[in-house]
Amino acid sequence: MPKLHHYDKFNTVRFITMSCYRRYRLFNHIRLYKIFLRHLESFRIKNETSVLGYVVMPNHVHLVLYPHIELKMGIAMGKLKSLSAYEIISDWKRENNEVLEKLRVMRGNKESYAFWQLRCYDHNCRSPKIVREKINYCHNNPVRAGLVKEPEEWRWSSYNCYWSNREEIVRVDKIDDLC
Repeated sequence: MPKLHHYDKFNTVRFITMSCYRRYRLFNHIRLYKIFLRHLESFRIKNETSVLGYVVMPNHVHLVLYPHIELKMGIAMGKLKSLSAYEIISDWKRENNEVLEKLRVMRGNKESYAFWQLRCYDHNCRSPKIVREKINYCHNNPVRAGLVKEPEEWRWSSYNCYWSNREEIVRVDKIDDLC
């Protein structure tokens, strides 16, 4: 498998895409969305990173992030994925959830479960215009997927952080505050 390169030293906003294992629709319950978003908020605080936009879809996640410190994004995303997957899979084990059978993998000589694909897509946004495009892409993703008719109907994105005063799990720093 070719090595994915992450360009971490450009001091730019990053557009990240993470997919669920085999693109399964694993985000299928409110509790799972909330678990991931809690971990994203913790990530934001621990890694001194502004979250400018996000959307959690049934089988993938898009993030628009601006790290204020030098951050190896591949490693950081691996940690975010690992922590959220561990909590979700632990819940499913307690429940004897049948979905676990589809997620069983062998890593080395050890059997485990995969919630996420191993890698993530990472794009450096080199201008405020591109950052706005990526935020809008996040907000309109559920509409394009046919999950809702309007972006404000999708509860699991940063759209309402921009357009309402509603408190969300993840604190979003609006792009206009940074540019």
